[in-house]
Amino acid sequence: MIRLWPVFFLAALASAQSTGQMIARGEQVFNQTCANGYCHVAKGAGGGAAPRLVARGFDEPYIAKVVMSGVPGTAMAAFASQLPPADLSAVIAYVDSLNGVTPSANPAGRGGLQPPVAIKRTPLSPEAEKGRSLFFEATLGFGRCSTCHQVGNLGLPVASPITAIPANVAALKALKTPHVSTATADGERMPVLVLSQGSKAAIFYDLTSAPPVYRVMDSVQVNIAAGSSWSHASAIHAYSDGELGSILAFLRTTAHP
Repeated sequence: MIRLWPVFFLAALASAQSTGQMIARGEQVFNQTCANGYCHVAKGAGGGAAPRLVARGFDEPYIAKVVMSGVPGTAMAAFASQLPPADLSAVIAYVDSLNGVTPSANPAGRGGLQPPVAIKRTPLSPEAEKGRSLFFEATLGFGRCSTCHQVGNLGLPVASPITAIPANVAALKALKTPHVSTATADGERMPVLVLSQGSKAAIFYDLTSAPPVYRVMDSVQVNIAAGSSWSHASAIHAYSDGELGSILAFLRTTAHP
C-alpha cells in the first residue's frame, strides 16, 4: 500500500528541515565570529565578557535589532554591514533558538531595518577558502589566528592589522615580533603588547597564554623593557605546515596593492 502524505505535512517537514539548516549555519557563524571568550562563549552560555544569551527571554525583533545594529557604547558591533544576508539571518535564527523562539522565514527582516544588500566577496580558490576557514576555525579555540588578528572586521584586533604577508610558511614561523616587549611586575616576567604607557598607568596585552589578557597596571608597579623571547611560532603551533600554507593563500587575497 502506498501512503500519500498530505501536501501540508510535506510542506511543514520541508520547512522544519530548512529552519534546522539555518540554525545549524547560524551556530557555525556564531562560533567563528562571536564565541571568542572576549565576547560571548559557545552555546550562548555565561562566562564570557559579553552577557549570557541562552534562555534570556528575548524575542526575535529584539534579537534581530541587536545583531544588525549593535549596542552603542559597548563592544557589541553592528553586523548588518559585516555578514552576508544569509549568514546574518542564520545567526539571528540561532540566537532565537537559544531563547526558545522559532525563527521566522526572514529573521533579519524583524530588526526594524531592511536586510542589507548582499556583500560582494571575490570568489576564493579552494586553497584560499580553506585558509579562510582555518583562520577563524572555532574548534581550535584560542589557538586560531583570529584570536589576535582581525580580517574583514572579523576576529580580534589585538595585534596590528596584517599588512605584510610572509612569502612562505618558513617565513611565517620565523616572523619577527619587534613590537613585543617584556614587562616585569612582582618578580614575574611576561611578554606584552603595549597599548599605552604613561606616568600613572601602563595598559597592555599579556601574551603569556592564549587568549592574551588585557591588563592595566600602575606604572610604578611594572617595568617594561623593549624586546622579548616570545615568538610568533608559539602562537600558531596548532596548525600544520599545510594549513599555514592555506592561511597564507587566504591572506594574500586580502592584501591591497
